Amino acid sequence: MSVVKIPPVLRQAAGGEREIEVPGGTVSEVLEKLYELHPQVRAQLLTPHGELHRFVNVYVNDEDVRLLAWLETEVDDADTVLILPAMAGGAP
Repeated sequence: MSVVKIPPVLRQAAGGEREIEVPGGTVSEVLEKLYELHPQVRAQLLTPHGELHRFVNVYVNDEDVRLLAWLETEVDDADTVLILPAMAGGAP
């Protein structure tokens, strides 16, 4: 199973977990299983149309999946999937 690293901003939706082992052969399959385990994560990552928000970055072993095969990027048992919602705001 791949390890999905959960950033602090998503931990409450993921039951406080920092890392979750999730099965799947592609990023899409891993994310779907993550949503099954923690439905609140789905609400934070997906648009109402079921697409990943444009501000959500996903990496497999530090490689941006937008530069690979996007959500069809293959993952192996030893891989780490990192979800990073972009942060904005702050003082001018």
